[in-house]
Amino acid sequence: MAAIAYEISGVSRLPRRSVSASEHDTDGDLIVRTAEGDRDAFEQLYKRYARPVFGLALRRLGDRFRAEDAVQETFTSVWRSARTYRPDRGAGGTWLYAVARNAIADRARARQEPAADPPDLPSTDPGPSEQAEDSWVSWRVHRAVAELPEQERVLLELAYWSGLSQSEVAEYLAIPLGTVKTRTRAALARLADVLEGELL
Repeated sequence: MAAIAYEISGVSRLPRRSVSASEHDTDGDLIVRTAEGDRDAFEQLYKRYARPVFGLALRRLGDRFRAEDAVQETFTSVWRSARTYRPDRGAGGTWLYAVARNAIADRARARQEPAADPPDLPSTDPGPSEQAEDSWVSWRVHRAVAELPEQERVLLELAYWSGLSQSEVAEYLAIPLGTVKTRTRAALARLADVLEGELL
């Protein structure tokens, strides 16, 4: 992992803040401080997540060099997009894994790009009414997830928005796989109850 650079454009030139990032800071705190240009907070995030993100990328991409590129892209995006993180919408680790998932998907797409442009086809994009309905459904589901108990909400965020498997969720949260499965079933059942009738 030492070969993976994190020299993000502009980071090395930033002065260090007087308050050092600590291993006791939450992920969310570190992301908020990174958004303010705090180099120490960014470095602490890198130390926490570079290796797990690399492992996830390597499993998904099956190629060490592409996985390293995905890690580089992840932390470049974290540095540039930290200001978009909203603590009230989820845990910092969940947000960072979502950034990593997008970077990994980009690496996977780059490998699968077609050699030539496909012929023009009729658009299959949804129209305005479908887009409006999709937006409402998405908002309602996010709101319902936010109302779940934290231990259930975090599981769904990691699984469905960060794209982690149940085994990866168990490893990330350091809890047994059986516990992840049980809590996930309970969370989905609770969601179904909350949303019953609203999305029909």
